[in-house]
Amino acid sequence: MLLDKNAQETLSQTIGEQEKRTDAELVTVLAGQADDYRYVTLLWAALLSLLVPVALLFLPVWLTPFEGLLLQWGVLLVLAVLFRLKPVQFRVVPRRLQRMRAAGLARQAFLEQGLHRTRGGTGLMIFVSEAEHYVEILADQGIARHVDDSEWQTIVDAFIARVKAGRVAEGFQECVAACGDKLATHVPATEQKNELPNHLIML
Repeated sequence: MLLDKNAQETLSQTIGEQEKRTDAELVTVLAGQADDYRYVTLLWAALLSLLVPVALLFLPVWLTPFEGLLLQWGVLLVLAVLFRLKPVQFRVVPRRLQRMRAAGLARQAFLEQGLHRTRGGTGLMIFVSEAEHYVEILADQGIARHVDDSEWQTIVDAFIARVKAGRVAEGFQECVAACGDKLATHVPATEQKNELPNHLIML
């Protein structure tokens, strides 16, 4: 688990404390990885294995067509397994694709968790995909009309640095506190409500 039980309980308490200062509903979502990227790694393995016959033309060896085919299959299998290893996988999968997959999962989670259905449109989600080092803050219309999306970027950048350092729990605490300060200013509490869960949602 990326956050142990104590860290999750502490985060839930922090969210509850911040929500007393604002009408906003804060939801935290943590995904280990946005996609398995299986098709990308297989595509790379297949493309590189196609270079085997070309490489054999420049090597001082002679193989029968069947031996050459076996070698090509072997290279394909080895590369397919190698590219599934996390440190290698995230070097061959384009960063742009990683961001697209993580952003898509964030928007899906926003809808599935009902942040678009809060009274006054005051849902705010802090989304993290750990493997992609991706962090995004999504705000519903009741918050967006008071706080421009660009204002969350400094908070997001600080959180990304924590994720890259493997300090996800600390990053969540700091992010929730920073969002609470901004929300207390722009969307201060006018009533006490708790429409959405305060516990961390793990995907």
